[in-house]
Order: sequence, then structure tokens, then C-alpha cells
Amino acid sequence: MDSSNPALQSERMRAAASQATAADGVMTLAGTASKALVLVLLTIASAGYTWMQYQLGNANNLQLLLGVGFIGGFVVALIAIFRPRTAPYTGPLYAVLEGMALGGISAMINARYRGLPVLAVMLTMGVLVAMLTLYVTGMVRATQRVRAVVTTATLGIAVYYLIAMVMGLFGVQAPLIHSGGALGIGFSLLVCGVAAFNLILDFGNIEDGVAARAPKYMEWYCAFGILVTLAWLYLELLRLLRNLRR
Repeated sequence: MDSSNPALQSERMRAAASQATAADGVMTLAGTASKALVLVLLTIASAGYTWMQYQLGNANNLQLLLGVGFIGGFVVALIAIFRPRTAPYTGPLYAVLEGMALGGISAMINARYRGLPVLAVMLTMGVLVAMLTLYVTGMVRATQRVRAVVTTATLGIAVYYLIAMVMGLFGVQAPLIHSGGALGIGFSLLVCGVAAFNLILDFGNIEDGVAARAPKYMEWYCAFGILVTLAWLYLELLRLLRNLRR
């Protein structure tokens, strides 16, 4: 069983490696890390621009950026997932679009809970470093049991969120997601933990790709996959912090 992140599944790594030619080059850890850094910086820059639109009072611009960010990011992500060869182009584009969406959400939350987005960013980077350290030192590995547990938990959360979205269309709020009490905080902690462990699975699949000598363009694909997980982790940490402030 593979990573619950659809962008990072070992089957895709093996398929890409089997179809690669000498002209495609070979994927490396250093190359993947550098490209992940590029995507993170693009996301931060884009989020900063959207944040400024909110601060300047450009409500119409903010709504447009949010809409384009969410819808465009979803479409571009699907293209990247189903056509990994496009990752050198779709990866940076997704980072910009994701930044637009995250920047708008963060600015609105900051207006009500000042300082929360900055704290959530710091916590996200801290979790990333912590999980990478655990993986590199061998304290936590992407074993079959870990993969099975994390994947099942992630799918369960995804189904619950989908149900919550459908309920929201009828004006009904799903429990736990919008709760600020002990149950809501506990649920947020659980989801944050699952998102964090998805990073372990992602690291394992990246390592598998390097071992399989996947083509060079998979560095962008894997960097894109890491960004997807980090964005999810950031949003869940932001939700947790907001629940703690209520």
C-alpha cells in the first residue's frame, strides 16, 4: 500500500523509471530538495501578494485571487498527478495558485485571530524538520504497517470532509470540524498527526524513486507532492490554532 498522497505513489515512480530514456536524466535527492525549496518560496511569495491585497482593502481582488487559486490549483494538481512529465511546468504554477488561496485564507483569519497564520507557518516548518529528522535517523520508517495505518486514516478523514461539504450545502455544520471544544481540538490534533505522518510516506516514496533511477522530471513531481502535503498540514494547524483560541 502506497502513500495516501496521490502525487507520490511508488507505482508512478516505477512506471516513470521504466519509461525513461537517457535524455530524461536521473532523479536525485539533492535535486528534489532544491526544487521543493523553489516551490515553497513561490508559494510564500504568492501568498504574500494575496495577503497585501487584503491589507490594502482590495476586496474584489482578494475574492478573484481566492477563486482562481482554489479552482486553478485543483485543476493544475490533477494535470500534474495524471501527467507527471508536466511537473516542471505544473509544479511551479500550482505553487503560485496554492499561494494565492492560502494567502487569502491566512489574511482573513489573521484579521480575527492576529498572529495565527505566522505561528501556523512556523509550526508547519517545525513539523517538516522533525519528521525529516525522524526519517533520516531511522527512528520512523515507511513500513507496510505504517503505510496501511496512515493511508486508512487519511482516506477516512477525506471521506468525513466530503460528507461535511455535502452537509454544508444544506446549511448543516458537521460536528468536530467547526467545534472549539475538547472534541474539536482532539479531532484537529488527530488530523494534524495524520498529515505529519504523510510526510514520512512521501519521504519513503521519494527515496524509492531515487533508488529506481526515476527520470529527472520526477524531481519536480515529488517536490509538488511534498508541497501538497505541506499545504494540507498548514491548513490543519491553522484550524487547530483557531480552535484553541475560541
